Amino acid sequence: MLKLTHAEIDSKAIFLLAMVVAITLAGGFLITKAVPGIAFAVIAAFAIGIVSFVNTEIALYILIASMLLGPQFVVGEPTELPGRGRGFTLRMDDILLVIIGLSWFLKTAIRKELALLIRTPLNGPITYYFVVCLISTLFGYMMGRVKGITGLFFLLKYFEYFIVYFIAVNHLKEKKQIERLLFTILGVCFVVCIVAIYQVPAGGRVSAPFEGPEGEPNTLGGYLVLMLSIVLGLLLTHGSRKQKIFLGTLSFFIVISLAATLSRASWVSLIPMVMTLLYFSKRKWPIILVLIIIVLISPFILPKSVKERVSFTFTQPKERGQVTVGATRLDTSTSARFMAWKNTLEKDFVTQPILGYGITGYRFLDAQYPRILAETGLLGLLTFLILLFSIYMNTLHTYMGTSDPLFSGLSLGYLAGFIAMITHGIGTNTFIIVRIMEPFWFLTAMIIMIPEIEKAAPTEPLKIETPLA
Repeated sequence: MLKLTHAEIDSKAIFLLAMVVAITLAGGFLITKAVPGIAFAVIAAFAIGIVSFVNTEIALYILIASMLLGPQFVVGEPTELPGRGRGFTLRMDDILLVIIGLSWFLKTAIRKELALLIRTPLNGPITYYFVVCLISTLFGYMMGRVKGITGLFFLLKYFEYFIVYFIAVNHLKEKKQIERLLFTILGVCFVVCIVAIYQVPAGGRVSAPFEGPEGEPNTLGGYLVLMLSIVLGLLLTHGSRKQKIFLGTLSFFIVISLAATLSRASWVSLIPMVMTLLYFSKRKWPIILVLIIIVLISPFILPKSVKERVSFTFTQPKERGQVTVGATRLDTSTSARFMAWKNTLEKDFVTQPILGYGITGYRFLDAQYPRILAETGLLGLLTFLILLFSIYMNTLHTYMGTSDPLFSGLSLGYLAGFIAMITHGIGTNTFIIVRIMEPFWFLTAMIIMIPEIEKAAPTEPLKIETPLA
């Protein structure tokens, strides 16, 4: 009779076998009970989960593509979400993040040498900000200002961006990974630009793919500014001739798409982005030369729609709700942002100054900083600014400390894009917009891991510390 010793029994194999059996039984049950569409979605989810477990990098490629190219679904009507303007949305990448996250959790449970969360300089600031958001929202719920499901959903959406960051930092261990993933990000941007340019002949403002009939031109504009800064940083420091041609072509397509968004907040954010590149770049003359050329020829090459959009800010016919600054009358959209700042600072903020009204507990504001102040109070704004400052200092440290052309170009471009996003947030909810923040936090993970990758010996795997900072 065959006897099995304890050493011969692989507990991990038994666990995996049990999981496979459970998944098979569950899948068989769902296929017989569910409609074809749901059954297909469940099978696809299981397939992605298996891929994520076996090879996380493949799952990251899928995630990167879904950030801008994945469909989204509106859940809830405006009447259910007062002040929101629209229902909240579920997107393909929301589901992917859950699947990839669970797969990573399962992998770390089985492979003890892997860490669930590694130590990074941003762990603390991220934790502080999220805890304040959570406490503020719970307090707002107890006071009746926040609807439970709505507030919880938006809070989870905020946390989702940080999940992108943690999944990426757990995976990035060598330069070649960054090269592959960065190329994928730029490839997705190229596709997004093609789709945007395809929309131009139809008239109106262009938006990202699969955003529905209304679209979000400001969202696409912010994303394109971030991507343009990365491309320009790489152009200034890195690449072969073929790579330069690709980056130059991509930057041209980004500029055309950005112009077609007619997003004034995005256009304004270009100014600090270019100034940051000029200040920190070791090659200043190419930037200066390009700026001179743009200034000289822009009156002749700018599309009529762009010129009209800029002039509309000051020439809109008189309407109710316009703000006058001196002798200048601003259009209603710009005026609304001025009034959001004014009303928040002078009226509503003083009512709940410490923790604010909670996430979704205040009326809709299309400006990042007064929204944070209104929803999470001074504590929320303080921890958010600490997080931004930590990102800035670590990015600057990465840029100043690396001599690798790829890392130098990526960190320079990210630094310029980061400053641009801070500016973009003055008139837009930049840091809570999914299509901007998911790429942003993925790129942030790359920047944070560059020093660790450079410190690790080429023949030695990157050592990972387990506790949360």
